[in-house]
Amino acid sequence: MSNNVLSVTELTKSIKLLLEDNFPRLWVEGEISNYIQHTSGHKYFTLKDENAQIRCVMWKGMGRYLSFEPENGMKVKACGQVTVYEKSGQYQLVVSTMQPAGVGELEIAFQQLKMKLEKEGLFDESRKKPIPEYPEKIGVITSPTGAAIRDIIDIISRRAPWVEIVIRPTLVQGEGASSDIVEAINEFNSFKEVDLLIVGRGGGSIEDLWPFNEESTARAIFSSELPVISAVGHQVDFTIADFVADLRAPTPSAAAEMAVPDGSELKGHFVERYRRLCQIQFDNIQSGKDRLKGLTARYGLRKPMEIITTRTQRLDELTQSFHKTASYMIEKFKSRLSVLTSRLESASPVNIMNRGYAYVSSPVTGVNIKSYVEVAIGDEVDVRLYKGGFTAGVTKIRGDN
Repeated sequence: MSNNVLSVTELTKSIKLLLEDNFPRLWVEGEISNYIQHTSGHKYFTLKDENAQIRCVMWKGMGRYLSFEPENGMKVKACGQVTVYEKSGQYQLVVSTMQPAGVGELEIAFQQLKMKLEKEGLFDESRKKPIPEYPEKIGVITSPTGAAIRDIIDIISRRAPWVEIVIRPTLVQGEGASSDIVEAINEFNSFKEVDLLIVGRGGGSIEDLWPFNEESTARAIFSSELPVISAVGHQVDFTIADFVADLRAPTPSAAAEMAVPDGSELKGHFVERYRRLCQIQFDNIQSGKDRLKGLTARYGLRKPMEIITTRTQRLDELTQSFHKTASYMIEKFKSRLSVLTSRLESASPVNIMNRGYAYVSSPVTGVNIKSYVEVAIGDEVDVRLYKGGFTAGVTKIRGDN
């Protein structure tokens, strides 16, 4: 048995050194599987092809520079150092940078951020603010030296010379551009002296336009209290800022045209409105004249006293007719009343007693006595005659004959 016996640790370290010395920093292409985003921020995954696989790790410090989020099934190119994880004795690739294979890294990042913000509702039409129809002051966020600012100034000055343009010079590409754009948007919202913002730049590559695809830029546009028109690149260029903005213009020139009305068209519109208003007033005056002429032509206005005399005569006729009718109705009422009075008098108890009848009642109750059974011998009764009356005592009672 050989005396040169290595411990597991010694052997593993030797293999580790051998691998690291013979495999310097290299690129490996494969498909991601078993992807894990650990709570620590580190990324663990496997790169595989049809015949083999290798474990990979990307530390948190390196992962923060990725412009896309790795996913299972995604084909990537990973650059790193081959080493051995001594605890498990497995070799692995410590990845320092990574990019999608086949599809550009920025395109992947663009699509992933677009999907994320769309799910959050940042593109919803219901959340977009209306663009003022007649702005008086417009804020422009762009490079002070590019063609975009010249086009915007020329078009707004030509179409609406009364509109004031406030320019906030801004970086529109390269490092720090996104933070500068965000700062400019926030400054205008604090300033609150403009009616809307135009944010954009001229055309360029996807790398040049990338500050308008940054999440921070998108959220600043979405949070702006001022309406925002996005004007980035050419008509075929689309950025995240376009989807978040309240209005997307295909070019900076188009943004200027969409931001303000055409002064010449507006003038023609007001001239036509003034002409129509004058015509309406003229028609109203003419209509009033015709109506007044018609009134003055009426018979009543030409011979008012004759109408008054005729109306007075008619009133006298109606008064006479009323008196005649009233007299007739009074006489008719008197006649009817006389008949009713005669009938009432003929039925009166006084007239009956005048014919020799008497009214007999109890002196105690005052009730009329109608039958012999209502009295007894010795009772007193009141007897009322046509003239006067007396009290009598009952000495004899007779039944019905």
